[in-house]
Amino acid sequence: MSLQRDLEARVDGEVRFDAGSRAAYSHDSSNYRQTPIGVVVPHNVDAAVEAVQVCREHGAPVFSRGGGTSLAGECCNEGVVIDWSKYCNNLIRLDEDRRRALVQPGICLDDLNDLLAPHRLQVGPKPSTHDTCTIGGMIGNNSCGATAQAYGKMADSVVRLEVLTYDGVRMWVGETSDEEYEKILAEGGRRAEIYRAMRELVDDNLALIRTRYPDIPRRVSGYNLDSLLPENHFNVARALVGSESTLVTVLHAEIELFPVPNYQTLAVLGYPDIFRAGDAIPKVASYKPLALEGLDETLIDIARAENVAGKQALEGLPEGSGWLMVRFGGDTREEADERAERMIKDLKGTEHDPHVAFLDDPGEEERLWKIREAGLGATAYPPGHPDTHEGWEDAAVPPDRLGDYLRDFRKLLNEFDYGQASLYGHFGQGCVHTRIAFDLEDPDGVGKYRRFVERAARLVASYGGSLSGEHGDGQSRAELLPIMFGDEVVALFGRYKQIFDRDDRMNPGKVAAPPGRRVYRLDENLDHLDYNPSEPRTHFSYPEDHHRFTHAAARCVGIGKCRSSSGGVMCPSYRVTREEEHSTRGRARVLMEMMRGETITDGWRSEDVNDALDLCLACKGCRGECPVHVDMATYKAEFLSHHYEKRLRPREHYSMGWLPLSARLASAAPGLVNAVTHAPGLNRVVKWAGGIDQRRDLPRFAKERFTDWFARRGSHGDGDAVVLWPDTFTNNFHPDAGKAAVRVLEAAGFRVEVPPVPLCCGLTWISTGQLGTAARVLRRTVRALAPRVRRGVPVIGLEPSCSAVFRSDAPELLSGDEDVKRLAKQTHSLSEFLLDRASAFVTAPPPGTGIHAVAQPHCHQHAIWGFDADRELLKRVGIEAEVLDEGCCGLAGNFGFERGHYEVSVGVGELGVLPAVRKASDGTRILADGFSCRTQIEQRTPARPVHLAELLAEVLT
Repeated sequence: MSLQRDLEARVDGEVRFDAGSRAAYSHDSSNYRQTPIGVVVPHNVDAAVEAVQVCREHGAPVFSRGGGTSLAGECCNEGVVIDWSKYCNNLIRLDEDRRRALVQPGICLDDLNDLLAPHRLQVGPKPSTHDTCTIGGMIGNNSCGATAQAYGKMADSVVRLEVLTYDGVRMWVGETSDEEYEKILAEGGRRAEIYRAMRELVDDNLALIRTRYPDIPRRVSGYNLDSLLPENHFNVARALVGSESTLVTVLHAEIELFPVPNYQTLAVLGYPDIFRAGDAIPKVASYKPLALEGLDETLIDIARAENVAGKQALEGLPEGSGWLMVRFGGDTREEADERAERMIKDLKGTEHDPHVAFLDDPGEEERLWKIREAGLGATAYPPGHPDTHEGWEDAAVPPDRLGDYLRDFRKLLNEFDYGQASLYGHFGQGCVHTRIAFDLEDPDGVGKYRRFVERAARLVASYGGSLSGEHGDGQSRAELLPIMFGDEVVALFGRYKQIFDRDDRMNPGKVAAPPGRRVYRLDENLDHLDYNPSEPRTHFSYPEDHHRFTHAAARCVGIGKCRSSSGGVMCPSYRVTREEEHSTRGRARVLMEMMRGETITDGWRSEDVNDALDLCLACKGCRGECPVHVDMATYKAEFLSHHYEKRLRPREHYSMGWLPLSARLASAAPGLVNAVTHAPGLNRVVKWAGGIDQRRDLPRFAKERFTDWFARRGSHGDGDAVVLWPDTFTNNFHPDAGKAAVRVLEAAGFRVEVPPVPLCCGLTWISTGQLGTAARVLRRTVRALAPRVRRGVPVIGLEPSCSAVFRSDAPELLSGDEDVKRLAKQTHSLSEFLLDRASAFVTAPPPGTGIHAVAQPHCHQHAIWGFDADRELLKRVGIEAEVLDEGCCGLAGNFGFERGHYEVSVGVGELGVLPAVRKASDGTRILADGFSCRTQIEQRTPARPVHLAELLAEVLT
């Protein structure tokens, strides 16, 4: 098409019109779906300007996108989407003295704050999506977050903006003095026309604008026409904040910064219910905390059921069924604590006297705060209840009327049978978040949704509130704005849009429309209403998705945590490529569109889907860290099984998928096999034949397998029996770990048994999508282990990825098999088993061993059962361990060996794990239980990592 051709020819950037890219950008975090015409990822700001120019010549709509986490539909439309986040993400200039920063719109909030941290400065607003959202997106939505209690909305931080109109005017805007206004008019041209029209719009409607805007801290709905009032210095920049890409394209932003408090402390106040907590807000807010958040019993129950932050965090809550989390700052710890203590003392004996928990441990505070930040994801799929949705998740009322509003809102929820909804949010500023069980798959349910939100809008308006308190209007609230502002003000919004965007080409249909046009109705473009694909036959059972792959493919709610750049595991491929399609969210959207069959029309055979999934490391990071537990590793395996059904597979699927069999054959002459696979010339042929990257060193087979060693040696002792699982990697490549585990377990008083016949968990077949074979292999293994498992004999796994198969994949692949369920429950890591069954044995005498270690948790372990037991065990045996939080090692089983994956594999490792290993001081032991982790570290650093069993054998035997 000519638009695509011209964009490719003239724009310095990446231009995508393929089905996969369009599918990945067809959703944001809202209930809406609109497939874009195409995607432009500009290399620089000037390239984005050129992209808008090309679109203007073709009459194509345009809109910008940052983190893509918008909840009202403002980041999906039928236009050309400009994604700023990959390249235009720089801090251009920092003025430390004036506390100002000049930034490009694609810079992530957390990344910017990391750059500002050495200067003890920060951006004021901090939404819960701070690890994903961009400054440009925060400007578009007028974002707030918990810290708005102290620092205000994003509009309050914006000093100047460089913007571009659809018709090509590029200008800096901000406060406008009378002298500057006259100068602009004297220069003439389109800019003068825009300024003159804005001044006339405001001057002709001063009384309307001054009286119809709610005077509350969280008025985010509508355009900020009040920023153009004379008393607000005709601030054009702030008048454009919150316009959601409907008026201009933001190119640069100069924003105000704030000092980072030296110390913070958290007081948690417990009340009998959330309404009483709301009543206390005016009094608590008078102590001027940094943040004042509310959460109800429903959210806590869900957090407990889904283990959002661990049991320890929940134990820190005081008695009650409604809570306020009150954070104070200070120059000293004593000052921060004193502010909290003064509030608590003053509340005693009053009508707002709470139960209190006073936290001054940063780790404990962070765990508890995580529950509040996780509210959106945690409440999406409440256990035992219908799925919930946004759509009325963001209203704000005067804080001094919050308690009464909550009571009335709960009555309204109950009237519509939505009574299970959780109520939480930024209570200090009267902003209430919730997710409601709207039935958006059925026309009758959609009609009920419409009736509810219309009633809810009238309720908020009756309290003098705002339909949106930070998420913006987009599509879900644009139609309702007359209820809040009245028709006259909404007509002004249309005229205001016409000033900047006469032809309605900037994100059309969202927020406001110029005269003669209309905004989208709130029940148009609903993504679930027309999502009715036939249910495919699958290998996995998807128990958390009602046993429906179509539900699993639609599970993502768009929070975008998979786009974070540091901390945790998810999503390693995105962190290297910075591509939306290579995030968990992007892949989930592509899979949903595959099931829908419109944008992606060739189903399981789709190469667009295959390409999106190709760089998925199958690390399972998303299963553990995604707020709604999207399990992309499982989805990828399922897809590959169908994609290659009855077709020739890539060579690497055979060479690495069938590794357990080839390893068995190699055990007959491991020395010869090693010589062939490492001989110059021959090794290149072997790698080519196996689809392995030529830059990878092939692991060497051990001289003697662990099982052969154990067969010669036999079991010792007469203690309780345990099965030590001889996984392929320990057995064939690292038998010393198995031998060490035997020594440790026997020293602890157990009799070790090893299956006498070759068995496998099926991991390599699962990761390459050969699920039929994987199921057969697993069934054989389960049959062999069944007699012991039925007697309650524990199974100890040394390779985390294989243990994860028994504990997670196997029950979903062989659904309903009772022996599989028993095996899942009775499979333990070495650390879990020793702590539970041999606690006295794993206690070292003081002062400890003197051993220092750096530990790299395996991604599958991180996702399925965590590292807490290992951390505790290392502490007990006197090993001082630094547990890395640097993400995936990058090898990820077969992934890092496969052709086409080397750069991403190494890139992932270099993001954190490998530099951390290199920085370890001399004498520090590197601990990595995963064969992949050890191999990546060995091949990319001088270190020689060991398994936990080897370290324990050294200390305890």
